[in-house]
Amino acid sequence: MSRIDIMKARASDASGTAEASKPRPTPAPVAALPLSLTNGSPPPIVRFVEATKRFFSTVIPPIVALILLGLIWQISCANPGSSLPPPTKVLHDTMELITDPFFDHGGVDKGLFWHLAASLKRVAMGFGLAAIAGIALGTLIGQSSAAYRGLDPIFQVLRTVPPLAWLPISLAAFHSADPSAIFVIFITAIWPIILNTAVGIRQIPDDYRNVARVIRLSPVEYFFKIMLPATVPYMFTGLRIGVGLSWLAIVAAEMLIGGVGIGFFIWDAWNSSLMSEIILALIYVGIVGFLLDRVIALIGFIVAKRAV
Repeated sequence: MSRIDIMKARASDASGTAEASKPRPTPAPVAALPLSLTNGSPPPIVRFVEATKRFFSTVIPPIVALILLGLIWQISCANPGSSLPPPTKVLHDTMELITDPFFDHGGVDKGLFWHLAASLKRVAMGFGLAAIAGIALGTLIGQSSAAYRGLDPIFQVLRTVPPLAWLPISLAAFHSADPSAIFVIFITAIWPIILNTAVGIRQIPDDYRNVARVIRLSPVEYFFKIMLPATVPYMFTGLRIGVGLSWLAIVAAEMLIGGVGIGFFIWDAWNSSLMSEIILALIYVGIVGFLLDRVIALIGFIVAKRAV
């Protein structure tokens, strides 16, 4: 190696040693991250803000819509010659019914709670019978092609008959108001339950059926392990439609059969020209119908582990 190369090598080693001996800058301290960020979930304040946003996005629109509807109603019915009372007059005329729904003066002179309770009792009996019979018949025609071909045309004809058209037949058969109303509810609610259950069973994949045959499931095991989980969404869709039709049918039937019930209350208020009481009863009917639908949907969610 030449003298010049030796000098270059020494200079390179010296510069490297000088660079290594320079103190390196200390990195800036990093603030410790919250534990909620390290495990992937947002901190509590973020979750609270998101929950608040979801709450207001769910609650505020219906409230705004109700306020706008009330304003339109108030403005359009505020004229003295209007045939319908404005909401302020409805509230004034029905304040006693709102504040004391539990009074009972005997006969049909009862608070709205007792009328709603009587109607709900009839709906519970008629709809319960319709649910049991509808699921059984839907399972039958869904499983058996022969039963489907024989019964489906009959069901398609009967389900188009209006609910109140069955009332004279039920009165002639039962000779009593309550069984007649329960039968009208039953015959109104059963058709969507039958048809939706049958459709759900027919949608079960053939692979599921073949596996059940291979492992030799008993009919009971097949029902609970394969058929029921596959048909629950369809079944509860039919039940939700059925409970809505039941509530519609009982209000109409009670207008004709009389006795204690929300339908009779509306008809009696009409005969007495009490429009404010009719409007209040209609509001209660809508709220109860909404709650019935939500209850069936909640039961379906619990059973199916998902929204139905």
